[in-house]
Amino acid sequence: MPPSSDRTTASAKPAGGSGGVQSLERAFDLLERMADAGGEVGLSELSGSSGLPLPTIHRLMRTLVACGYVRQQPNRRYALGPRLIRLGESASRLLGTWARPHLARLVEETGETSNMALLDGDEVVYVAQVPSRHSMRMFTEVGRRVLPHSTGVGKVLLSHSSDEEVRALLARTGMPAATERTITSPDAFLRVLEEVRAAGYAVDDNEQEIGVRCLAVSVPDSPTPAAISVSGPAGRVTEEATERIVPLLQEVAADLSKALAGNGLGAG
Repeated sequence: MPPSSDRTTASAKPAGGSGGVQSLERAFDLLERMADAGGEVGLSELSGSSGLPLPTIHRLMRTLVACGYVRQQPNRRYALGPRLIRLGESASRLLGTWARPHLARLVEETGETSNMALLDGDEVVYVAQVPSRHSMRMFTEVGRRVLPHSTGVGKVLLSHSSDEEVRALLARTGMPAATERTITSPDAFLRVLEEVRAAGYAVDDNEQEIGVRCLAVSVPDSPTPAAISVSGPAGRVTEEATERIVPLLQEVAADLSKALAGNGLGAG
């Protein structure tokens, strides 16, 4: 995701303005800025983006390093630390738990399998699923990781990134063909992302698994890039069914966004 352009500078926040502890607010703000910058930054970069003086940043980073949430690289730059992985994995599981009732509504109203997925690094990871009552099962399962170029959720998630960021990701992952319908050209994929942005949803048409069609939308204002989808046999998830399923997906995604905000997880 591109760096946030509207993040309030930490120095502009009143001390304890939300009834909290200013040093904690500043520490978490720095962690988020590090994530926005790709996970590794220098102190001067953090000072420039946050507005905090270097001595303050150095003191906060020293504490974060001691706790394992940040580590200092040999080049003196700072990177997000391994202890954050455990927190992220736990948060992803909770996100999936809160999503399940909303996915269940999709299954109830469409009859097809519903999933929630996140963008984790260069991969899509499925964090929640409610299966269809039909005997046919999709390839997805909770915890599975796939490359984003061949999935509906991956297209939706990447549609929020710039073309340059998408090209860089595709260069790192390659574009292996899962089926003969998989898009394997960066230029063709970027054209599809333009269509996704215009339409507000993405389609995986036999691109990850032959015989399976998937429709996906973003979860607005999610604390981390997230998407939900409905998948089923191409004979049931038809063009006609798309006109009925997509508005429902968008409605459920909006409801899920409100639920996450109510749990204190909405983007702010």
